[in-house]
Amino acid sequence: MNTEKPYRPMTGWTALLGIPIAGAAGLASLAYGAANSSPVFIILGVPTMIAAFICLFGFMAVAPNESRVLLLFGDYKGSVRESGFFWVNPFYSKKKLSLRIRNFETGSSSLPDEKNEVGQVVKSGLRTQSKPSKVNDSEGNPVDISAVVVWKVVDTAEAMFEVDDYEHFVEVQSEAALRVLASRHPYDSDDETVSLRGNPDEVCEQLKADIKARLDKAGVDVIEARISHLAYSPEIAAAMLQRQQAQAVVSARHKIVEGAVGMVDMALDHLKRDGIVDLDEERKATMVSNLLVVLCSDRHTQPVVNAGSLY
Repeated sequence: MNTEKPYRPMTGWTALLGIPIAGAAGLASLAYGAANSSPVFIILGVPTMIAAFICLFGFMAVAPNESRVLLLFGDYKGSVRESGFFWVNPFYSKKKLSLRIRNFETGSSSLPDEKNEVGQVVKSGLRTQSKPSKVNDSEGNPVDISAVVVWKVVDTAEAMFEVDDYEHFVEVQSEAALRVLASRHPYDSDDETVSLRGNPDEVCEQLKADIKARLDKAGVDVIEARISHLAYSPEIAAAMLQRQQAQAVVSARHKIVEGAVGMVDMALDHLKRDGIVDLDEERKATMVSNLLVVLCSDRHTQPVVNAGSLY
């Protein structure tokens, strides 16, 4: 496995001063040799001028958060991460690689640049619009899900040599990890089971760990992974919405009844403790029934005043 090796190049300003001087010296030697018919100065001048010309290809400028991977006839020599103006062996192949933080949304794809016959870019590459992935959750329900992944290159040698196209590798592996994660958990859960909708932070941490494990061999570090879209698929969305509404109604009714029973019990205890009224069992049952109707009804109750005796 290739691992990154730091390379410290020579500053380009020194070479920028020395190479023109060497070229001028070679030109002067050639001119002097031609004027005086001296083959020695001609032999010295021609190689010096050729060497000075070749050395011009050793200059390179590295911008912040960029790097250069240096190769000499296929042999990896090291990576330059420091920004600035440098000079290296002109026979080095200098591969540019960005160290910036990047992000993308799963379900989208990158279109490469279109080039003509001479290699000029005639149309820049584009990224297609994201489409949520359709996958079955652990209960077999089809859901639409997508995630945003934030990542950066941390090992230039692995990113350059261990995978064919590290950007495409990140996209494919992130999509695969998201599908596997969605199939491990239900969309929603009523118990303590981890669900996609009910435990977003925990699910996102699992997604980040899964993607990082898949991308470790590509020299890429995952900074953050967050679910950006989560919904039932359209074919079952209406039925699932009805189920969620029914569950919400049952849960709300449960809370209402629980609170109403507590209030009735508190009212009876208060009446008995303060001796406000002495109720027999039948009147207690009537009072409990009336209070529960008032407290549990979803509409305003209409009071009925009894002008005579209860019996």
